[in-house]
Amino acid sequence: MTPLKLHLRAACALALLFGLGTLAHADSGSLSPRTVLPAYQQECGSCHLAYPPGLLPASAWRRIMSGLDTHYGSDASLDAAMAQQIGAWLQAHGGTYKRVSSAPPQDRITRSAWFELKHRRIPPAVWQHAAVKSPAHCAACHTGAAQGDFDEDRLRMPPGLDKRYQNAFKDD
Repeated sequence: MTPLKLHLRAACALALLFGLGTLAHADSGSLSPRTVLPAYQQECGSCHLAYPPGLLPASAWRRIMSGLDTHYGSDASLDAAMAQQIGAWLQAHGGTYKRVSSAPPQDRITRSAWFELKHRRIPPAVWQHAAVKSPAHCAACHTGAAQGDFDEDRLRMPPGLDKRYQNAFKDD
């Protein structure tokens, strides 16, 4: 076996090992494992928020990773080794609780039933605001999004957003 194949097997084994150690944590409602895979943070986080893997079920992550050449309109291809490493980690940490029991349309987090329910009061003008840009820009309002913290008590109004939208940031 070549050194590269040995390295890949070891990386996959570690990813699975870390995943098994945090499955109960994910079922308790956490969206992110205690330790984020550096390759995931570097590769995926270079273009957008490295979304917590618990936001989607493993089946959605599998489809996303198998279509990186057409990743939501962009070519996000990775070399095979990197794709395997990140894919195994996402599989191990995909959401397993009620909120993500099924994959949303087009595997889009922003199209999931729980996302739409939680954001139902956000007017379209908020999503189009320069500080927000789209529903996928979680960190515009969720200060702990990068750490998987979407607690409503830590929401903030994006800078420059008209105050008339303030009530939309309060959950009933």
